[in-house]
Amino acid sequence: MGATVPTNDQILVPETLLKKRKSQEKARAERTDAVEKKKAANKEKRQVIFKRAEKYVQEYRDAEREKIRLHRVAKAEDSAFVPAEAKLIFVVRIKGINKMPPKPRKILQLLRLLQINNGVFVKVTKAITEMLKVVEPWIAYGYPNLKSVKELVYKRGYGKVNKQRVALTDNAIVEENPGKSGIVCVED
Repeated sequence: MGATVPTNDQILVPETLLKKRKSQEKARAERTDAVEKKKAANKEKRQVIFKRAEKYVQEYRDAEREKIRLHRVAKAEDSAFVPAEAKLIFVVRIKGINKMPPKPRKILQLLRLLQINNGVFVKVTKAITEMLKVVEPWIAYGYPNLKSVKELVYKRGYGKVNKQRVALTDNAIVEENPGKSGIVCVED
């Protein structure tokens, strides 16, 4: 007598195993839906970021062309072209704390220059320029151009997330935190 091999229909499967399979299939389907939605959202976000970057490039080109045009007009009329005042200063601390009076020490704290080689971007105002004059022996400062600002942010950019210093490695970090001010990517 030969033993017969049961078919798939004849094999009884425990109910718990069937429930587990069903829940796993449901979870797998939900994961694939979530992945598809995330891909679509990322694609849309990338397009927005790319469009904004193109717009910025166009604005910078237009500004540069306008500046060149104004130089040419001034040269043709035998007059001098005075470029606009810079709106931004980059300040770097170059000296330590030894033998420093209290007033410059406080100003450096206000400027967030607590260590040597710390750097900050500050807006040009009358108050800031007066502060910089007081702490000039301990700092170096200048007016950055677009290229140097980009390089600094990409290479050394940090932001505050939950009161902690976090490197700007991903656009998600930038979008979640300063996003309320209209900044959605490092390029902004």
